[in-house]
Amino acid sequence: MRRVAVTGIGAVSALGNNLQEFHRSLGAARCGVRELPAEVTMGSGVKVGALIDWNPAAHFKGPEASILDRVTQFALTAAGEAIASSSLDPASKDRNRIGVYWGTGMGGANTLDASYAAVYGKNDWRMRPLSVVMGMNNAAGSNVALKWGLRGPFANFSTACSSSAMAIGEAMHVIRSGRADAVVAGGSEALFTPGMLTAWQALRTLAPADTADAAASCKPFDKRRGGLVLGEGAAALVLEEESHARARGAKILGFISGYGNSCDAVHMSKPDRDGQVRAMHEALAEAGLAPEAIGYINAHGTATIVGDVVECEAIQAVFGDAAARIPVSSTKSMHGHLLGGAGAIEMAAALMPFSDGVIPPTANLEQPDPACAVRHVPLKAERVEIPRAVMSNSFAFGGSNVVLIAERE
Repeated sequence: MRRVAVTGIGAVSALGNNLQEFHRSLGAARCGVRELPAEVTMGSGVKVGALIDWNPAAHFKGPEASILDRVTQFALTAAGEAIASSSLDPASKDRNRIGVYWGTGMGGANTLDASYAAVYGKNDWRMRPLSVVMGMNNAAGSNVALKWGLRGPFANFSTACSSSAMAIGEAMHVIRSGRADAVVAGGSEALFTPGMLTAWQALRTLAPADTADAAASCKPFDKRRGGLVLGEGAAALVLEEESHARARGAKILGFISGYGNSCDAVHMSKPDRDGQVRAMHEALAEAGLAPEAIGYINAHGTATIVGDVVECEAIQAVFGDAAARIPVSSTKSMHGHLLGGAGAIEMAAALMPFSDGVIPPTANLEQPDPACAVRHVPLKAERVEIPRAVMSNSFAFGGSNVVLIAERE
C-alpha cells in the first residue's frame, strides 16, 4: 500500500501566525482567547473569542489582500508555510499530480456579512464585483491552487467542525489511489462578524466570559465548563506519497495512516457516542493498529456540557483499559474552536509529540469532571517518549465524525 507522508505544516492562529509560534504557545499552555472588541461583537452578546491580531500587509503585496476574504488570507499564509517547509517546488514537479483538498465551515463570512450589511443596513445595492468569488466556500482552497498552479485533484469540504479533518483523510485516500503524488490539505475559518456571532449566540452553545480571566473562558473536561469559544485561523499539511517524498530527500514528519468517517444520523447538534466509536474503530482498522498503539489523543473537546462527556465515553468504549494511560487533551482550550479549520489545526497539534515528545495540555482544566474519566493532561504540557501513533478527533454538527491517525517516521 502507498504510504502517505507529511512533509510540511503551516499554521495561522491566535497562538501565532506560523507553526513555530503555534507549537511554542501550546507547549507553554498560553491561551489565545481574549475579550473581543466592540466593533466585532456589536449587539451579538458574545464577549470572548480567539481572535487573531492580523496585518494583511505583512503577508500580501499592494492591493492583493483587498480581493481576498480573511478566510482566504489565512489559507494562503498557512499553505505557503507548509509548502516552503516541505521544500516542495511545484514548478519542478508535474503540477497535474499535485492537488488541493480544503475544508471550511462558513467560507467567506466577512465578505458575506459586509455585503448584507450594505444591502439591508444602508440600502446600498452596489455590490462589489468580486463578492461571489470572495465569499464562496471554495474560494480559500481555489486560491491555494491558483497561487501555486496546482492542477491535480481538487475538493472542498464543508461538513461543519469535521471539514478540514475530512479534507486530510480524503487527501490521503486520493494519494493512496495513485491519482496524485502530493496534496496540500487543510482548512481555514474566519467568522468573527456581527452576523455570525449573533447566529452562534442564538444556539446557546458558547461559553460565557470567565469573570476573573477572559483567557480562561474555554474549559474542556472541567466541571465549570460552560460551552465552546470560537476561534479563527488556518492550518495546512503537505501530504506526499512516500517514495515521491524520499526521492527528493524531503524530511518526513510522520505518516497519515488511518481515517475514520461516520455519520450519527441521530440529531443535528447532539453528539452520539456510537457514531464516534465507529469512526475511531474505522481509523484504527485502516491504520492496522491496536488501540494500545495510540500514544496521544487530541480530543474534539469543545467544552460543552454534553459533548465532552460523550467523547470521553466513546474513548473509553474504544480503548478499554488502555484509556487509563493514553494522554488526552483538547487544544481548543488555547486556540479556540476553528470550526471548519479545527481538524487541520488540531492535526498540527497532534503531530507535535513526534518532534520533541511534548504532549500539549488542556489549559484551564483545574477541576476535572468525574464524568470525563480519561487520562487528562491538565494545565501544563507533558514530556513523554515519542509515541508510535497519535489520534485526532473531529466531531461535527450534522453528525459528521472524522478521526485521523498519524504514525511517526
